Amino acid sequence: MQRRRQRIRNPSGEAALFRARAFVGFGIVLLALAFLAAWYFRLQVIDHDDYARQSEANRIKPRPVVPARGLIYDRKGRLLADNIPAYRIDVTPEEAGDIPRLLAELSRVVSLSPEEIARFEAARKGTRSFRAITLKARVGEEEVARFAVDRWRFPGVEVVPYLTRRYLHGDLFAHIVGYVGRTDEGDVQRYGANQVLYPHTGRTGLERYYDERLRGKIGYEQVETNVEGRALRSVGLVPAKAGTDLRLAVDLDLQQAMVMAFGEQHGSAIAIDPQTGEVLAMVSLPTFEPNLFVNGISQADYGRLVNDPSRPLFNRLVLGGVAPGSTLKPMIALAGLDAGVRRPEDRVLSTGMFYLPGTSRGWGDASRRGHGWTDLRKSISHSVNTYYYRLALDLGIERFDDYMGRYGFGAPTGIDLSGEIGGILPSPATKLAARKERWYPGDTVNIAIGQGDWKVTPLQLVRATAGLATGELRQPHLVAETRDGFDQPWTPLAVAPPVPISPSPANVEMVRLGMRDTMQPGGTGWRVASGAPYLMAGKTGTAQVVSRRGTAAVDPRSLPMHLRHRALFVGFAPAEQPSIALAIAVEGGGYGGAAAAPIARKIFDAWLLGKMPEADGEEAAAAAVHGDEDEAHDDATARPDFGNVATGGTFPPADVAVPSTVPGTRP
Repeated sequence: MQRRRQRIRNPSGEAALFRARAFVGFGIVLLALAFLAAWYFRLQVIDHDDYARQSEANRIKPRPVVPARGLIYDRKGRLLADNIPAYRIDVTPEEAGDIPRLLAELSRVVSLSPEEIARFEAARKGTRSFRAITLKARVGEEEVARFAVDRWRFPGVEVVPYLTRRYLHGDLFAHIVGYVGRTDEGDVQRYGANQVLYPHTGRTGLERYYDERLRGKIGYEQVETNVEGRALRSVGLVPAKAGTDLRLAVDLDLQQAMVMAFGEQHGSAIAIDPQTGEVLAMVSLPTFEPNLFVNGISQADYGRLVNDPSRPLFNRLVLGGVAPGSTLKPMIALAGLDAGVRRPEDRVLSTGMFYLPGTSRGWGDASRRGHGWTDLRKSISHSVNTYYYRLALDLGIERFDDYMGRYGFGAPTGIDLSGEIGGILPSPATKLAARKERWYPGDTVNIAIGQGDWKVTPLQLVRATAGLATGELRQPHLVAETRDGFDQPWTPLAVAPPVPISPSPANVEMVRLGMRDTMQPGGTGWRVASGAPYLMAGKTGTAQVVSRRGTAAVDPRSLPMHLRHRALFVGFAPAEQPSIALAIAVEGGGYGGAAAAPIARKIFDAWLLGKMPEADGEEAAAAAVHGDEDEAHDDATARPDFGNVATGGTFPPADVAVPSTVPGTRP
């Protein structure tokens, strides 16, 4: 057996190997310590500020502070729109997790209607998951208390206090003040990401036009929170800037009087101060309740409004247009004077019918017996159509359009409301564009009494009427003053400077005298002016929806409401020094002297005498009876029914001369 060799130990070698291994190990430890020291140095020195900010952000969270929306007052400082405290429930989908389960459990704590859930789901599909979405816009205090007990069960769900809009007078100012609605994704895309922080956005009326100023500027509050994210205390604040307050020129009492004056009738009316252009009152009837829209209108309420055939949501003042009828005659008379084709004393013979050369059918005056010799003042006060048929032809369509454009027709007035239309100023160009037809003298005759293709708004009519009252055209405006804080002074609103309506004050005065005669015995509006302790000037008018057949008049009361004539009135008072100018359109009213003028009298009385209208059906019935007598002087039955003949090609073309041989006129 081979003897196993015993290994001889080398203590010196083992010691050297140990030292080498120890050195390597020590080096590794030193490197690790150096790396750790460098890491700590980076954390504590280099990245200290960054991590300190992150740590602070975990403890201190910025919370947006939404400013109070600007308040809206009437001219006497009475509140029309304010803000009241409310609570809503917001859900952040990214933090909430399983949304269906969350909604099911949350509905046991607070009441959630199927409509609210459907609206939330629709908003969630179009909104990024990290953005909070309102689930329930109005939460009662009892529901807030119940939710606070179980809040830990609902991550991503917050009860948010906020200020909601309230309209103190409901439907009275719906078409002036308008309303706000909940901010949606479309508003964020339109105004920017910061818009999502505002709970409401202006939708209509002044709320929309002045939305950017009314909503103010967002502030931020620094809130210290615990590990559960619950707010403990506020440690800093960048204050929000409240929205701009608006003081309107509109008077609450006159607004109420205007609505009362209409009674159950539908239509629109506007009153302005002719000296300043300030809107004193304006209504579009029927109206609606704006508070329904503030936090989301129900489908039932919205369906009722949009399906109402009387269209309560439609603002007739800025979006609706009607043929002006005889209310246009004072402006046409002024155009004739300024153009030099008429003098105040020039007379035209009214025989009851007017014919163009080469035609066998004609245009009638209200009186089939005719009005006899008629000068400018009588043409206005008795509403003599023949005077204006001849005048329009003598002016020619080019000059006619030029002067009507100067008086503001065919263009928006510039009032501080969104969406105002310019209406239609009839011309060869507009007819060609609309119907691909050329212009004929018959068209000129039609538009001379405010019929045909005319479309004007009550705003345009009242602006021109106020221009006649003072000699200057002014921009109508609702807001008189603004202020940027309750402790700041009111600042007048800047508006465009006035422009003269005519280069000749004497010409304007002659037209005013004709309008004053209208409200005196013999004029078309004399009955409503009877007994007034002040002088008024005005002009009645009727815009026909259907026209007569042959020479027979159409009794509007025999027609369905939607086919009845629209009754119109424009005027101002006191006639010597006007402080109010009016334009009124009554849908289905029949005749201007019977339906619109009595409303004007009540509004004048309310403004000048402080007398509020009374609901008296007997007075309205009496006015309707007497209206037939008054309208013997008006133009309600002035337009014969020629179908397309009156504006079509059976008359001589526009370039065929029509002799001006009417006695008393100037060539």
